Amino acid sequence: MCSTSSDIKIKVNIGGVVIGGGAPVAVQSMTNTDTHDVKATLSQIHRLVDVGCEIVRCAVPDMEAIPSLKEIVKESPIPVVADVHFDARIALASIEAGCAKLRINPGNIKDRAKIKEIAEEARSENVTVRVGANSGSLGSGTESMAERLVDSALKQAQILMDCGLSQVVLSVKSSDINDTISANRILAKKTKFPIHLGLTESGSLVSGLVRSTTALAPLLSDGIGDTLRVSLTADPVLEVKAAWSILEVAGRRKEFPTIISCPTCGRTHGDLLAVLEKVEKALAGITGITVAVMGCEVNGPGEAKSADCGLALGASKVVVFAKGELIGAYKTEEEAVDILADYARRNFEQKREIIHSGRETAGGRPERGS
Repeated sequence: MCSTSSDIKIKVNIGGVVIGGGAPVAVQSMTNTDTHDVKATLSQIHRLVDVGCEIVRCAVPDMEAIPSLKEIVKESPIPVVADVHFDARIALASIEAGCAKLRINPGNIKDRAKIKEIAEEARSENVTVRVGANSGSLGSGTESMAERLVDSALKQAQILMDCGLSQVVLSVKSSDINDTISANRILAKKTKFPIHLGLTESGSLVSGLVRSTTALAPLLSDGIGDTLRVSLTADPVLEVKAAWSILEVAGRRKEFPTIISCPTCGRTHGDLLAVLEKVEKALAGITGITVAVMGCEVNGPGEAKSADCGLALGASKVVVFAKGELIGAYKTEEEAVDILADYARRNFEQKREIIHSGRETAGGRPERGS
């Protein structure tokens, strides 16, 4: 039964990306382009991949979008999830088009026979199905919203299981923070299937990020969640960046350096935001270190001495420092960023070598991604 609790989640393979069973939490986003427009959708997918997106979802609103979906699936560098509502025919056609995962909502495909047909086709084609229960599509009831969300998701998961489909992911989402937290905590106790996290309709960039962090960070810190999307009314690229930040704060993944930066003030020299973006791009792939990006001498090496390394903008030069000690002063931001990136990469490689050597000495093999 899908209600059996377990600390070990079932592993599910989504087009080569494994979630559940102790695998790293996978970062998702959703395109906001017209899926009928293959070129625009693929362009956005590549932008998402550049900032760390690992799974992408595309809306499939009608049968006319299926040929485009097929082409998108073929050309996408990451697994594509088909987001389908109401029409089981579109779900079946999306599986035939080659999607790695199908997202359906138990609130709007209610014909049990159709659900079974989808499950059988998904099992045949080795396609994962995400059952996404959403508070906006549930009917009324005497139980709490959290309990009703879980009940809805588990009931449809059971239908899929009865058809022999084991490639299942569950999600219970609400725009209410407390309902989202409560529902996922209940669900985590009742299922072995991987859980997709998200706060639906979270809002604009600032408010949505705050609300999503408030909802998702406690769950992630508790070890709940195997994949997530931060839903923002903003560029999907920002959703991916937000997801990585939340995962880092919750201690669930460390794929990027921790970058601290000052809030800027009237003493700031130059365009600190532009410099920060250059540093983030230059340090992609470096983990386990803290890097400071400061706008003036006041917030320079002194206040940022706890960082492994960093830079500070000056009136005529940019200084680069490590552990509060000056490395050098440079005339251009580009040169300073290059020096900083070189130092950070060498620092990262040294730490990784120490970890690697320690594991070999202990007789263990380095873990994947170490």
